[in-house]
Amino acid sequence: MTRNRLDDLRRTLPRHTSPVILVDNGSVDGTVEYVRRTHPHIEVIALDRNLGAPARNLAVRQARTPLVAFADDDSWWAPGALKRAAGYFASYPRLGVLAARVLVGVPELIDPVSAAMRTAPLGRARDLPGPSVLGFIACGAVVRRSAFLSVGGFDDVIGFAGEEERVALDLAVARWGLAYADDVVAHHHPSAVRNRREREIVVRRNRLLTALLRRRWSTVAHEITTALRTPDGVRSLGAAAGSVPAALRQRAAIPPELERTCRRLARLG
Repeated sequence: MTRNRLDDLRRTLPRHTSPVILVDNGSVDGTVEYVRRTHPHIEVIALDRNLGAPARNLAVRQARTPLVAFADDDSWWAPGALKRAAGYFASYPRLGVLAARVLVGVPELIDPVSAAMRTAPLGRARDLPGPSVLGFIACGAVVRRSAFLSVGGFDDVIGFAGEEERVALDLAVARWGLAYADDVVAHHHPSAVRNRREREIVVRRNRLLTALLRRRWSTVAHEITTALRTPDGVRSLGAAAGSVPAALRQRAAIPPELERTCRRLARLG
């Protein structure tokens, strides 16, 4: 998935092996034309506007493989990683999402989320290939296509940034397994084309909206009060306001035991 990051794509596209589907979220920098001209083997879905993370759903539906490995324009999979992932999915039929070890930047430091998953705070189920998890980093995840689509994929309420949480919760409710694999590696070299402060505002917005979609009301209240303590908290809440009605219409609170697990992970974090 990409949007107006042609320079990043020039660096990462050659690292991807077929079959590849690229979804362009309304780029105006010549991305679509460049990819079609220089990488004709890549299927391109060219959108006329930015759908955010739900754009990935279009590619998953178009895919003709039982597994889909996500990537962003600033990430790629290490050699052999996807073959190992496919082996795990073949051996563990309950596996719905495999979270990779994500290495960040030139120093290849492990992403803090991957590092936390590696410690197995939720233990390890016998019918999963690694530590059980309740989340994933989209650019470092392989999904079973049928499982991902069964929970609706990424949704329009969240859009982008933190879009993984609602999907993970719905998969867990449906009894799909989510696991971390330390030997499945993805590389992420964060693009220079990003506004970190604005992203933090969006992340906080989406935490609140995800809580409205799936968490207990006490968690919703906690997200609001936590946001108000942050420098841009009011902006985050304001950004969420327009999507609150849609979130409430789609609200389906997770079971109490799963809520307790989420809170335990939050305390550990």
